[in-house]
Amino acid sequence: MTTEAADLIARARAGDGDAFRTLTEPHHRELRVHCYRMLGSFQDAEDVLQETLLAAWQGLAGFEGRSGLRTWLYRIATNRCINARRAAGRRPPLQWNIPGVQPPEPTRLGEVVWLEPIPDALLDGALEQGPEARYERTEAISLAFVTALQVLPPRQVAVLILRDVLGFHAAEVAEMMDTTAESVTSALKRARAGLQKPAGRTPPSAGSPAEEALVSRFVSAYEAADLDALIALLTDDVFISMPPMPLEYVGRQAAARFCAEILASDRRFHLVPTRANGQPAFGTYLRTPTGWHGTGLFVIELDGDRISAMTRFESTVLPWFGLPRSLPD
Repeated sequence: MTTEAADLIARARAGDGDAFRTLTEPHHRELRVHCYRMLGSFQDAEDVLQETLLAAWQGLAGFEGRSGLRTWLYRIATNRCINARRAAGRRPPLQWNIPGVQPPEPTRLGEVVWLEPIPDALLDGALEQGPEARYERTEAISLAFVTALQVLPPRQVAVLILRDVLGFHAAEVAEMMDTTAESVTSALKRARAGLQKPAGRTPPSAGSPAEEALVSRFVSAYEAADLDALIALLTDDVFISMPPMPLEYVGRQAAARFCAEILASDRRFHLVPTRANGQPAFGTYLRTPTGWHGTGLFVIELDGDRISAMTRFESTVLPWFGLPRSLPD
């Protein structure tokens, strides 16, 4: 520990809030992303992050400095997330709420209805990884990966994230979770076996000409309500979901039925680009007599020159991305 850090800790223990913020602010972003991965909900992650900081402020006297402040904060955040995962009362499914549209019969009903997106603007500097990390940074924040984590037991999720995503050593994880390295290794083995790892994809690089071209084709097709052009952009196994509604559609034919209902009649949309979970995203705005009304947020997953997944979220998430609830005519 440096002399400067020791001085800040001493001042924070004496009640200096500014010193505490100086100590902890460099870790806020990565802790938020850690909580988000564990909980699948941006709102829940924000709540647990604040609980973590409050617990750290109140418990700073017990910080001995053996493992470093960052590891200590991860210990608090991880255990708070485990408690949150175990608590009852996760948000229930939402009934279909799009007026004037009758959804086709879904392929299946999804379980992870509390899933929410995280803005890319909050990911800069937040995807730190250690030498033992096994996942690419972009893969480890994708909606598909975060969704897969939600069906594992809480402690297995924690171990898998800390070991395979963040690259902490087994001994460090054991200390964070008050267990042994052998127990960590065993939990990691079970987590890897139980994780329904998303199918391998080869998306174009973010911001590349290939990505921009595919995004442009998607926007043009959707805004023109050109169903044939839109369906031509989808992979054979494309996956459509819309949390907190549980309806899910798998495959191009099911996707075509769903998109045909959304784009039917005189419904016309305007898409405003943004990014979520390392992937292209769009605020969707429906044309109304008084202007463009925000109806939700689409996040698309790319595979080569096709779209392999589309996830639609409620319009309540638009402000997280700096997007308005409506646009002028």
